[in-house]
Amino acid sequence: MPGILEKIKEVEAEMARTQKNKATEHHLGLLKAKLSKFRTELMEPAKTVKGEGFDVMKSGDARCALIGFPSVGKSSFLNKVCTGTHSAEASYEFTTLTCIPGLLQYKDARIQILDLPGIIEGASKGKGKGRQVIGVARSADLVIMMLDGVRGEIQKKLLTKELEDCAIRLNQKQPDIYFKRQKSGGVKLTMTCRLTQLDEKLVRSILQQFKIHHCEIIIREDCSADQFIDVIEANRVYLPCLYVYNKIDNLTIEELDEICRGQDHNVVCSVKLNLNIDFVLERLWNKLNMIRIYAKKKGSAPDLNEPVILRNGATIEHFCHSIHREMVAKFRYALVWGRSAKHRPQHVGLQHVLEDEDVVQHFFNHNKFLSYLIFKKKKLHSCASCNDQFLKNYTYKISFN
Repeated sequence: MPGILEKIKEVEAEMARTQKNKATEHHLGLLKAKLSKFRTELMEPAKTVKGEGFDVMKSGDARCALIGFPSVGKSSFLNKVCTGTHSAEASYEFTTLTCIPGLLQYKDARIQILDLPGIIEGASKGKGKGRQVIGVARSADLVIMMLDGVRGEIQKKLLTKELEDCAIRLNQKQPDIYFKRQKSGGVKLTMTCRLTQLDEKLVRSILQQFKIHHCEIIIREDCSADQFIDVIEANRVYLPCLYVYNKIDNLTIEELDEICRGQDHNVVCSVKLNLNIDFVLERLWNKLNMIRIYAKKKGSAPDLNEPVILRNGATIEHFCHSIHREMVAKFRYALVWGRSAKHRPQHVGLQHVLEDEDVVQHFFNHNKFLSYLIFKKKKLHSCASCNDQFLKNYTYKISFN
């Protein structure tokens, strides 16, 4: 372990000494590839370390991870927005020593929020159990980076670097690059666009650094050497992030305006004074990119108490799978009321894209579906009465007409 850390420091020092210009692009690209390789080797032993971890069973419709330095208000925020949850809060650092889960009920959705211990500079290298804490964030759907309003920009820069060193990319999308290793045939490189930050020589040098001699690559968009290395490593996680600047009661109006103006990912609040908490939750909901779909049975009003939570861009097919995996095979058509419908109701198929608060009524072939259920249940029960009761309960839950 010390050997890898020393190598990382040497590469980082060399990168700091090297001036960034056209002549040094190739050299810097090789250094970035070498640094990424060392960091990956540094993360691998952590998988076999024994001891108590911070893993928590995932529950609810989405998971958010609270990341931040000690004493920035993470536990106070969790206690404020989550009911039935208490995380110890105090004016001294490292009050939270383990992962505290909480459940936020918002817009009929159940959102799990994890209060993680505060991380310090050097967490990606193992300081203060930093890799364990950041490892939990990799399983989240959204990162809530809690910052002190006075030192927000400094903390934001340091935390972003620690997360990037642990292969987490915040508010970025995966580059449109196809990469596949092969057993023979050499390097097959195809570029469908003009590259301004990368050239064929640098691509082949990076591949050589990773000891990749046979592969197929198709680059469909302009990308940097860092993005190309991310594709090769194939262990990067791309997560949306909401930057929450807490303790705004210590800031002036001009400082607040500078934080919020033109920054879509920033939001300010004061947990202590209960200021702007509702707006933080609204931005959190938008960042999660979720929609609510309500089911309707024929002749009845839609069930507006328990919506089906899906991701934005979901179709009728996704809605069917979320209810029962066999509904798609027996699907005939559906009626949709809401913003996605051109007229109400609209007769749609499986590929219809749903929007928030749409109402859906399904129609499918009952005879084929019930025959399938009888055939499947006979393998489990030989008693006819058990089958009848099963079909009665089962079809009631999934039929909407």
